[in-house]
Amino acid sequence: MELLRLRSSKHGFVKRQDLKTSLKMSLFRNTFAPKKTPPRRSASLSSLHTLDHSTREIELGLECGTPVMNIGGQSWKFEDGQWLTESGGNTSSREMQRLMKRNVQLEEENNLLKLKIEVLLDMLTETTVEFHLMEKEVLEVKNPHHRKK
Repeated sequence: MELLRLRSSKHGFVKRQDLKTSLKMSLFRNTFAPKKTPPRRSASLSSLHTLDHSTREIELGLECGTPVMNIGGQSWKFEDGQWLTESGGNTSSREMQRLMKRNVQLEEENNLLKLKIEVLLDMLTETTVEFHLMEKEVLEVKNPHHRKK
């Protein structure tokens, strides 16, 4: 048997025939083959799902009330799909109407200001064009021989 010395091998010597077959095999097969993971258990190990709602509340101490938060010193709670103040629903709806009315006023004011800016830009453009025309006429009057025919 003929031996071939390789620097990367563990033992230092590898048979030439073993080297050829290992090179052949690695070229034609996929070297990455992860192990298959075992299937997950479908049943829950917890018996909590068998308990009814009231028993779960007693056992776990879960009392889920309405969500409440404090914003800007005012307490809000979520009831029937809307956020209401704790002092009463009427205050919240009145405040909401006032804010909506103020929002409409501000949008109208914003639109008016945008229109004024557009008019002022048009006036500025017109004045700039007139200035350039007058400047050109003045230059032509000063230098009559540079006129284009």
